[in-house]
Amino acid sequence: MWSFMEGIVRAGQTFCWDTAMTSDDAREYWLRPFPARAVVAVGPDGTILGTAESGPNKGGPGAHIASAGFMVDPAHGGRGVGRALAEHVLAAARADGYRGMQFNAVAASNTRAVALWQSVGMAILCTVPDGFRHPTQGLTGLHIMYQPL
Repeated sequence: MWSFMEGIVRAGQTFCWDTAMTSDDAREYWLRPFPARAVVAVGPDGTILGTAESGPNKGGPGAHIASAGFMVDPAHGGRGVGRALAEHVLAAARADGYRGMQFNAVAASNTRAVALWQSVGMAILCTVPDGFRHPTQGLTGLHIMYQPL
């Protein structure tokens, strides 16, 4: 997965991750222990098209709300991979008994992702003004999105 994740991380256009993150750092974050999980979307030829991670947004009294992150290989973007991952993650969170799904940091400049998340039922709760430093667009909003499950 790191073969396509690295380019996304280094570009700094969509994730609030350190652009110098190592593959070990990414692995530790993405492959958290149970009850979190990571899934991959695989093409007919076995190629990994994208990945998602999900689990409790917070611990203790906040553990009934899930959160998730998604990365799709740019070579396979625009083919429904992100939607398939989102639908899978939301269904799994419902089945696991989570009461809601919260996305903590969706860059407002990532308009394709925002539109996708809204199309699967996520709503923008609020936007942190200038909360995301886009490498070419400068400061942009950072959405917190939510959907009751």
